[in-house]
Amino acid sequence: MSDFPSCAKCGSEYTYEDREMYICPECGHEWLKDSVAETEETEKVIRDAHGNELKDGDAVTVIKDLKVKGSSAVVKVGTKVRNIRLVDGDHDIDCKIDGIGAMKLKSEFVKKA
Repeated sequence: MSDFPSCAKCGSEYTYEDREMYICPECGHEWLKDSVAETEETEKVIRDAHGNELKDGDAVTVIKDLKVKGSSAVVKVGTKVRNIRLVDGDHDIDCKIDGIGAMKLKSEFVKKA
């Protein structure tokens, strides 16, 4: 097909360009070419073990016993962690757990509370 982006409104692949705009013939939606670069930069969505989207400030519950590296402590199943912060990297969640302290967790081991 063409190298033009699909319509953001209806998803049609039959878009065409007219000067500085892209136009969708099916729904009539028009948008600037410059806005395509902005929409292609998608934000990474972090999801919990059940597929729920996580956001900064959420509360989560640990679904598996997790050994704390460099310590004999264990984060038990059912431990509730409040006010998480999402970060980039291997471990998606930065948090503070009562009795243990600051930790980084992987989102695959928590569920949204």
